[in-house]
Amino acid sequence: MAQDDPPEDQDKSTAWAELRTDLAEDRNIMAMERTFAGWMRTAFAAIGIGLAFKAVFGEFDPPWLAKAIATIFILAGGWLAINAQRRTYHTLKKLDSHKLDPIEQPNFRLLAYSVAFGALLLTAGLWLLNDGNLDNN
Repeated sequence: MAQDDPPEDQDKSTAWAELRTDLAEDRNIMAMERTFAGWMRTAFAAIGIGLAFKAVFGEFDPPWLAKAIATIFILAGGWLAINAQRRTYHTLKKLDSHKLDPIEQPNFRLLAYSVAFGALLLTAGLWLLNDGNLDNN
């Protein structure tokens, strides 16, 4: 396209190249935010699979096996959330925004650690609570 042809003036050409580089870096930031969202969806899916497994196979014999399999999925969801936050942090630390306002790091951390803490609470409740009672009688 005609507007994509570089200008004859080298100063304009350099400025244009720098602008394109800056915009590319902003696109990378937005891509990392979308990737974080995808990892969080995967974490919630793993937690949901763990809950569904326990709900569907609650009367499994031996009873601890259904809990153990559900626990693996639920804890994997919490681990995915923490891992996603760490990868996002390390990637975004290398990038500088130019034209957009990226999501702040504490928001990623808060969401990830909240999901992981919820997964731990859910796992504890799965193993400790039986129909609202702490004992097995």
